[in-house]
Amino acid sequence: MPHAALEPGAVAVITGGASGIGLAAARRFASLGLTVCIADLGADRLGQAARAIRSEAVMGADVLAIETDVSDRAALENLERTVADRLGGPTS
Repeated sequence: MPHAALEPGAVAVITGGASGIGLAAARRFASLGLTVCIADLGADRLGQAARAIRSEAVMGADVLAIETDVSDRAALENLERTVADRLGGPTS
């Protein structure tokens, strides 16, 4: 049974999204039509990851990359505000 959070147009926020399992998850979500926000450190890595994700996105799914240090509470709060403002927030 499909989960509502995995429907096209839903928003997925993935920390550690510029590499490894986070990148793999982001690519998969984009291929399902989800709007994806990846958060990680390293602007260059984020840019490369965002391009890779966009190449697999379907149905015009949006991809947003935000440099974020998840060990910093203020940075996480900024991530939350930015996602809510630009994408409408994550689906739970």
